[in-house]
Amino acid sequence: MSAADEEAALLGLAPVAPDRTVAYGPHPDQVVDLYGRWPGTGPLVVLLHGGFWRAAYDRRHLSPCAAELARRGLPVALAEYRRVGAGGGAPQTFQDVTAAVATAADAGAAPGGPPRELVLVGHSAGGHLALLAAARPGPVTRVVAVAPVADLARAHELGLSGGAVAELLGAGPGFAGRLADADPVRHPPAGVPVTLLHGTADPDVPPDLSRRYAAAHPAATALRELPGTGHYAPLTPGTDAFRTLLGLLCGGPTSAGMVGAGPDGAA
Repeated sequence: MSAADEEAALLGLAPVAPDRTVAYGPHPDQVVDLYGRWPGTGPLVVLLHGGFWRAAYDRRHLSPCAAELARRGLPVALAEYRRVGAGGGAPQTFQDVTAAVATAADAGAAPGGPPRELVLVGHSAGGHLALLAAARPGPVTRVVAVAPVADLARAHELGLSGGAVAELLGAGPGFAGRLADADPVRHPPAGVPVTLLHGTADPDVPPDLSRRYAAAHPAATALRELPGTGHYAPLTPGTDAFRTLLGLLCGGPTSAGMVGAGPDGAA
């Protein structure tokens, strides 16, 4: 399937309404959509969408993914956050992700019970946000970053999506410091195992960005490359790449041969 076909396959799916929506702030984008049975019994999945942090792209294109994961028995929180062009950018976008994850954790907590496993799944720019969250203390117990913008400095050098990194952080004085603060390559996971899932044919976010993150944090990171896969298939229900993602969420990284995995997934 071509990159254009992959994009059309995901973005052409009809949005799926959540079972309920919880607000975590006064802004219209400070909401979390809940799918499936909450609190449920399996791991909680918090899903962060991509779109290069811009307001033109919202969570609706990942609602079919959220609904399918919920159909498979996983309670899913599809988080929205303020984005560039609608009150977002640094630091608001980062603050919103922290608040959204905390809200999902609270919604999934069983009264008097132990803390739940919370898997933070981010796609593209959402993968960048998930990797940043992995570097901070919080309720996240595992991160799966799909086609993530995992090396922010390199993404800026490449000018990905017309300079999206500069839009996120704000150009001008102090940019270098803001870039360092927001670059996952410079911030190792805080005791949280990270799995990177990246297609080798991704035209939007080069897989080299995931390779660079895995090389920077080898002890905590497992990299799985999907040969011939582009940017969108892992989030598109029905694809082989989606089934790989589902296996990671249901069984964890080691069950899929992920720890120390090479380009073909073999150790």
